[in-house]
Amino acid sequence: MTTNGTRELLASLQLADSAFPSGFYTLSHGLEGFAQAKAVDADSLPALLEDLLRHGIGPSDATALALAHRAASAGDTDLLVAVEQRLFASKLSGEQRVASTRTGRQLLDLAREVYGGTALDEYARLLAARRVPGCQPVVAGIAYAAAGVATERAVVSDLFAVAASFVGAALRLRLTDHRVAQVLLHRAGPVIEEVAADALVRDLADLGGCVPMVDVMAGRHERAEARLFAT
Repeated sequence: MTTNGTRELLASLQLADSAFPSGFYTLSHGLEGFAQAKAVDADSLPALLEDLLRHGIGPSDATALALAHRAASAGDTDLLVAVEQRLFASKLSGEQRVASTRTGRQLLDLAREVYGGTALDEYARLLAARRVPGCQPVVAGIAYAAAGVATERAVVSDLFAVAASFVGAALRLRLTDHRVAQVLLHRAGPVIEEVAADALVRDLADLGGCVPMVDVMAGRHERAEARLFAT
């Protein structure tokens, strides 16, 4: 592996690491709502994760990340703004919008410190001017580009980070144990590969997922008397 390849791999590992303080640890990606409704158990966890990746995260967040990465690399500010506006509009629940922008702004602040670069600084100016709300997938796309990570690896890395975050939430909600969690993550590998391939060729007009039950559970979760996670 070349030096540049090694650096790209290291950067992708760092950004996808659960120890990277992007705020993912505060999210269950809808899982807590399902758990509160007793609509998920250890046996149905894999199917829920796969559906979330295929029909939710893939068409929305992963697609936005891929488009934002290309826009940042090309210096296309108009496309960047359009991607973010469409992504933000596709998030139907208030807690999903708040969580995405909160983690996005946290990621932006840290990425500027760690990686620097004109693209991140330009995005910060767009955010300060309120032209963009600061959604995490868009910021992630710019951060991966700034770190020299190619689009495909960036999308795959972030999808894995989401899957790992989901599994981590399942552990904290006592829906699984550490050994089974690793089996679940491994099983998600082919789905991540499939979802990433689709996200890489999807156009802006096709950005947006559709998982109605996740939206229903998000609405219930917003009104829950006690919550462990932000989503």
